[in-house]
Amino acid sequence: MTLAAVLLAGALGAVVRFVVDGEVTARLGRPSPLGTLLVNVSGSFLLGVLAGLVLFAGRPAEWQTVAGTGFCGGYTTFSTASVQTVRLVQEGRHRAAAANAGITVFASVVACAGGLALVWAASGGGSA
Repeated sequence: MTLAAVLLAGALGAVVRFVVDGEVTARLGRPSPLGTLLVNVSGSFLLGVLAGLVLFAGRPAEWQTVAGTGFCGGYTTFSTASVQTVRLVQEGRHRAAAANAGITVFASVVACAGGLALVWAASGGGSA
């Protein structure tokens, strides 16, 4: 049953990623790494929240399995961020490529930590 839930959540995550990235592209009028950045950072924040719910709020680990592995796994996309960075290098836009790679990693880690910290604080900050 958990496997089916992970598969369905992953499919939903992939569809949401497609919609979010498409919306960013439509608003900018051209393809851009910004859609992928938005997806990866928001997915990392959600993953931090899910981890916090399991660690600090006593939610079942299946939440993290289904929503984290499934939805966030389908929603976020390291491979697309990597391809976009390589394309920037191929276009000779080395600073943009370095910025894309660096900002993606840094912002995603900070967002995940922020989600985890948010749940930790909301659950009483570890006090008993």
